[in-house]
Amino acid sequence: MQKARKNMLWIAFSVIIVIVFAFIFWLKPQNTSNNDQQTSAETFAKQQAGQIVPATISNTQAQSFASKSQQDIQINCQIRVDDSNRLMVNEQTKDCFEYFITQYGEKTIDQIKTDFLAYSKASYKEPVLSQLSDLWSRYVDYRAKLGDLQPPVADKDSAQYYQQIVSNTQNLRKKFFSDYEIQGLFGTQDTYDQYTLDRMEIMNNKNLSATEKAEKLKQLFNQLPEDWKENLQQISQLEDLRKLTSEIKARGGSAEELHQMRTNLVGAEATQRLETLDVQRSDWKSKVNQYLAERDTIMNSSMSDTAKQSAVSQLKAQQFNNQQDQIRLQTFETVHDEGGKLPFAD
Repeated sequence: MQKARKNMLWIAFSVIIVIVFAFIFWLKPQNTSNNDQQTSAETFAKQQAGQIVPATISNTQAQSFASKSQQDIQINCQIRVDDSNRLMVNEQTKDCFEYFITQYGEKTIDQIKTDFLAYSKASYKEPVLSQLSDLWSRYVDYRAKLGDLQPPVADKDSAQYYQQIVSNTQNLRKKFFSDYEIQGLFGTQDTYDQYTLDRMEIMNNKNLSATEKAEKLKQLFNQLPEDWKENLQQISQLEDLRKLTSEIKARGGSAEELHQMRTNLVGAEATQRLETLDVQRSDWKSKVNQYLAERDTIMNSSMSDTAKQSAVSQLKAQQFNNQQDQIRLQTFETVHDEGGKLPFAD
């Protein structure tokens, strides 16, 4: 009986070992497949990015093509090619072109054209050289025609005005470049232009409340690529906050509406910081107005000039014991005495 039990245990143990090895063997081809997929993904990414063509020109030679104001700046040309050694048109290509075009004023257009072509011949080989030279020639012509576009007749503050400029510019590009070239050279600019247009349309939509506008602006912002958000957050959101806050205050909106608008646009934590700032600004405004009123009483009294100055200094020291606040207060005193509008932050 004992021996039979031992035999059964060995059989069970053997079966477990077989199952384990079979499981390991089954996993092995799957891991290989995953590795192949990862390699393919990396290869695709490299193909999309292309590779930079190293310029064969020396730094000393390159400086001969720079203007006087660019002598300490390395020529910004990172030209990329695909696996077929053909030019990849992207924003770096445009940056290269713009490096030379920004020399205008120190050099003539003809000199700039000559310098770029000489730089290209000294730096790149065929077929990239011909492709780059051809694109450069068309880009310069495009930039010249861009200055000939007539401004729209619409109101300059309207979305229609900006939309017309964008449309005219895009139509002009189609006369000089292929769709592939347009995407490469101007894709980033087009993304920003569309974002700006969408923002303007939301802000100018009279059917939306300030709170609804804030919510839609936040949704629009969240659709941006991640690398854009950090750059645009400070610019666009602060501008949107300023406009929507002014809109609410202009029609006597409630504190609750202002709170909800801010929450929709920048989130709860940022809204709390803004409301704390509101309190600080309100306290400062009250203190300044009270000080100026009491200061006026002193200055309009029958005291001697010396006594007036002494009383004002004592009043200032009592109400503003922080030296930075006293320095800041001087601006308000000057504007007040000149009869101007006090520069309180909204």
